[in-house]
Amino acid sequence: MGSLGQGACPDPAFSLSPTRRPHGAACSPGPARSETIRRVNYALFDEAGKFLAGRVMSEADSSMQIELESGKRVKVKAANVLLRFAKPQPAELLAAAQAGAAEIDLDLAWEFAPEGEFAFADFARDYFDASASVEQQAAALLRLYEAPHYFRRAGKGLFKKQPEDVVKAALAGIERKKQQAAQIEAWTAELVAGQCPDAVRSQLYKILFKPDKNASEYKAVVEAAKRSQRAPLDLLKDAGAITSPYQFHWRRFLFETFPKGTGFPALAAPDITDELPLAPVQAFSIDDSLTTEIDDALSVTGLGSGQIVFGIHIAAPGLAVTPDSPVDKVARERLSTVYMPGWKITMLPDEVVQRYTLDEGRDCPAVSLYVTLDEATLAVQKTETRLERVPIAANLRHDQLDADVTEASLTGEAVAGYPFAAELAFCFRLARHLKAAREVVRGKPETFNRPDYNFRLQRADGSTGNDREPEGGETVIITERRRGAPLDLIVSEAMILANSTWGGWLAELGVPGIYRSQASLAPGVKVRMGTKPAPHAGMGVAQYTWATSPLRRYTDLVNQWQIIACARNGRMAALAAPFKPKDATLFSIISSFDGAYSAYNGFQSAVERYWTLRWIEQQGLTELDAAVMKEGLVRAETLPLVFRALGCEALDRHTRVRVRITGIDLLTLELHASLATRLDDTPPAAGTEEEDEDSPPTSGLTLAIDLNDGGDNAAVAPA
Repeated sequence: MGSLGQGACPDPAFSLSPTRRPHGAACSPGPARSETIRRVNYALFDEAGKFLAGRVMSEADSSMQIELESGKRVKVKAANVLLRFAKPQPAELLAAAQAGAAEIDLDLAWEFAPEGEFAFADFARDYFDASASVEQQAAALLRLYEAPHYFRRAGKGLFKKQPEDVVKAALAGIERKKQQAAQIEAWTAELVAGQCPDAVRSQLYKILFKPDKNASEYKAVVEAAKRSQRAPLDLLKDAGAITSPYQFHWRRFLFETFPKGTGFPALAAPDITDELPLAPVQAFSIDDSLTTEIDDALSVTGLGSGQIVFGIHIAAPGLAVTPDSPVDKVARERLSTVYMPGWKITMLPDEVVQRYTLDEGRDCPAVSLYVTLDEATLAVQKTETRLERVPIAANLRHDQLDADVTEASLTGEAVAGYPFAAELAFCFRLARHLKAAREVVRGKPETFNRPDYNFRLQRADGSTGNDREPEGGETVIITERRRGAPLDLIVSEAMILANSTWGGWLAELGVPGIYRSQASLAPGVKVRMGTKPAPHAGMGVAQYTWATSPLRRYTDLVNQWQIIACARNGRMAALAAPFKPKDATLFSIISSFDGAYSAYNGFQSAVERYWTLRWIEQQGLTELDAAVMKEGLVRAETLPLVFRALGCEALDRHTRVRVRITGIDLLTLELHASLATRLDDTPPAAGTEEEDEDSPPTSGLTLAIDLNDGGDNAAVAPA
């Protein structure tokens, strides 16, 4: 059986150790040992699972030195030598063995193999004939080694056949892999030919953004991209997998952020059981016409009396919704309302929102902050928080009043012909006073060099509501709204006053909350969230919470629970509040909210960029006026758009330029442009560094598909 088996007298072409002669062999004593060694001068050995053969140059008790055909000499352990032979040449042996191995029928071999362990040489004599040649023995070794699903390796040159059920399962797996390979090949051919298989289309977003790199669909896309020498996104688009750029961005966002869909379970809005007193005020809210989650309202009483009570009234879902209740679990999973042109995904079901929103004509439960001020000096005399029902007299709308509620009308220089004119005039006076005081703390004034923009989507029937999802082909209407406009200023300063006041009150009573802070206005210093009060340099306040939008932000609902505990329990609030100091749940909420809010804002920026590019296409614009930022980036003067323009790399910051539009890609959200001309030689007044640092991205698509591997290694590559 060669060096490992037993049987008939060996072929004189190879030799056995003198102590391992075949059982019953009737051979002559033969030549002396030294002569035998000289004749048997080749060896086949196992080198880390790879079979090599070469000339034996020298040997010791436990190792030998073997020269390979390449001339390289290797030291081999004697235990790894499986076969010794005198002919043929090593290269001829390996070639013959590989050819012979392919002819061995594994089913037949498994059928007749012995049940116990056996040596490859014994197997060769059983399979071929009793005088199996050295080539046949080597062929048997290779075939047995490469078929672990039929034969288990039991040692060097030793094997044992697998149980029948293992063989059947392995063969089924091999057949399955063959079918998968055939399927991948078929899908690859379709993609290269410009057709998208249904299976690939159904897994489109997973393939591009969260791929299972062992999935057949992913492998087909990778292989098709390699064969066609094309980017995966272009390949899939031309194959018909992506028919609408807008739907592509929208479905991608849903896939990544709302994999279970945006629907709500059936939830009933819980009742507010508190006996709430009716507030002696007439409150009004200030929002956009499309706003349905009306969180805040204002009131002014005591005009002309020398003492004014300024009321800030916040919708109070926290009086009914409790931590860990069904409604709370939904809100904590969503964490915030997602806004986008023409549509929104609310944090709470509409039935719940409508129960607590501050609709006009209703006495609405609210958490109210009353600030008593000297009418002449606007000095704060005291603050008080109450839980009550507030009569909402009106829901004022930005888009209907911005043109009328001007600084001139609010200061008496022009006639004010709108509701609550006197109250709004006081609110505007107070807002400017509060803003000036904050700017002293900030150390520099707040500047609003860039406007905000409103997006309206007009459907084919002329409607512009947000009652149904956009399709992507609507006509987009972009209007400018100057930041710091009177109504904006009134609302923002009132909310800053409430959030900073309540933040200080929570700290005074030892009740933790969720705070936002900024250590300084130095470049790169970001706003952070935490559970302890700290100065907010950007706001110019000693502490700042988010507590004024509990219908649309989960952090605000959490803070409202803490504020309600303070209003009910006073100095004992720390014992009654839902969240205690160092509560791990608060840190978990902050972490989850931070991630979700960043994702939502990122999508809102991307989809607004999409509609801005659509507006440029619809208007047929070929040029834009812009201001240079840095490194070739420019900002459009009349659109919320930052993009790269060739030729602007060397221009000074804030230089005004006109750029020529050379292309728009709605999938990658890129605007391609080049410098047409400089508009002036004098840069305009500079905006703040912090504003430019918060610039929106110049594109919005990053893929998680890697063409450099076969699907086993994760990578991120730009489209």
